[in-house]
Amino acid sequence: VQLQASGGGLVQPGGSLRVSCAAPGRTSSDYGVGWFRRDIKKERQFVAAISSHGHNTQYAEAVKGRFTISRDNANNMAYLQMSGLEPEDTAVYYCAATNRLNGLTNAHAPLYDYWGQGTQVTVSS
Repeated sequence: VQLQASGGGLVQPGGSLRVSCAAPGRTSSDYGVGWFRRDIKKERQFVAAISSHGHNTQYAEAVKGRFTISRDNANNMAYLQMSGLEPEDTAVYYCAATNRLNGLTNAHAPLYDYWGQGTQVTVSS
């Protein structure tokens, strides 16, 4: 599975941004999707996850209430809508997929077998 993340950019504190993850040519309903980020300290953090059919979602405490994960299986896409962005959200954002979750979500990165190339999100005034 090849994943393509896009939509990153520079945004002011308090602003919004949506990053996208495409899985061209793949039946996305077989895969759970997660978003992770790696900040300047090079630490990888879980951000959000959505189950294969979109019924379940999971968020890191740091983004709960500000970020929303969603998916469009008909078009093999997943999204992370980010609002109320803070400088601490600055990172490279990666989407990842796995077919090992049986319709559940999980924040554990090693469970995800397929990763996109990442998209930079910078929150700064």
